[in-house]
Amino acid sequence: MAAHDPAHPPIDCPLRKQGLDPAQLRPFDDTAKYIAFLERPDRDAWQKPDAVVHALRLTGKEIIVDIGAGSGYFSFRLARAVPEGKVIALDVEPEMIRHIHHKAMNEGVRNLHAAFAKPDDPGVPAEADLVFMCDVLHHIQDRPAWLARLARQMHKGARLALVEFKEGKLPEGPPEAMKLSRAQVVTLATGAGLALDGEKPDLLPYQTFLVFRKAR
Repeated sequence: MAAHDPAHPPIDCPLRKQGLDPAQLRPFDDTAKYIAFLERPDRDAWQKPDAVVHALRLTGKEIIVDIGAGSGYFSFRLARAVPEGKVIALDVEPEMIRHIHHKAMNEGVRNLHAAFAKPDDPGVPAEADLVFMCDVLHHIQDRPAWLARLARQMHKGARLALVEFKEGKLPEGPPEAMKLSRAQVVTLATGAGLALDGEKPDLLPYQTFLVFRKAR
């Protein structure tokens, strides 16, 4: 066997580091279809990812956790916005972590790291300055307990940005029964000990955009 070339370090698979066998993941074809759906070109028109990132008023040095990162739709944009910071992309689907990890390596995005998340634990490191969640909260089972745990993991002054689909008949989004109203989102976040810090009610046509802060 040829000696390893130190100029080309081995791929440090985040799944293997967390005890998961990448060989047991779903087929690439199935994963590719889901990634294509998340990254479809027409999504930008209503999701307005660049406007969302701009609205977060980032300094470029933050440590950001993107929970439910999926294909990394927002993760890579956030990473570009914090060249002196870091983005940690978390997802409960190992296929998405594999995709983000490989894409970040191929594109040389050194400040983006992917990690497998547990459904009942946000897994946010204490140094995180911002937790970002787009269309994720309505998927969580025990939202009060989960958010309370998230708030405990956040440091004083850290922010939580929540993007969720509005109620009513819309051309995009989950079934009506799964949606959370603005009032529900506010009640859940404040009940966990977070304070409403900002809102962009007119930025997104189909979604609410709320930012909370841990005051103490």
